Amino acid sequence: MIEYITAANIDDRILARASQVLERGGLAGIPSDTSWTAACSSASREGLKKLRRISGERDERRFTLLCSDISQFGEFCSLDNTRFRLIKRLSPGPYVFILKTLSGTEKDLMLKRREIGVRIPNHPVPLALIHCLGRPLYSVTAKKSMAHGENSGEADGGELSAIPEEDLFEGGWELEALEGLDLILDSGDERPRIFSTILDLSGDEVTPLRIGEGPWPA
Repeated sequence: MIEYITAANIDDRILARASQVLERGGLAGIPSDTSWTAACSSASREGLKKLRRISGERDERRFTLLCSDISQFGEFCSLDNTRFRLIKRLSPGPYVFILKTLSGTEKDLMLKRREIGVRIPNHPVPLALIHCLGRPLYSVTAKKSMAHGENSGEADGGELSAIPEEDLFEGGWELEALEGLDLILDSGDERPRIFSTILDLSGDEVTPLRIGEGPWPA
């Protein structure tokens, strides 16, 4: 189901319906400041399972916790002053930050690793949805290969490969090819076929795992 919205003035009723879908374990396709994203509620175990299933991804570092502000990071991750300053300088924007998880986060989000990727998108739609839902979204970049049940084939560890431009969506209507989505929030504009930069902050040094739209060093 597609809900057409105006990104600068989103109908509260549509946001409420979208939140209900996510709370019931559904998945939504939403625009972001990079490409299109498939997302679920971070509090829905059924949604987490469905997202991992349709994504076909084996490497958890490709999943991202979308937050509306840095304070939400602290509910899931360990964040010191040095990392806080770097994240604040680069957010909101096309940067994913890999951080050490707090005790209990792995269980809550069904993670196998003790790290999680977090970011604040620079787009009104995910920010409004997070605000309405009252919690972060768990997300993965929507890709055409997901419609065919393909996966990246990557194991955890090392750098992450770039996402081919031809595997990314432009228009919201294209996401109808992904059978696992329950809702698509279509702002009517085409999204750029770009992906975020992933920076690993879980160690002593900043390690770029994938260079995308966000330049590094920044």
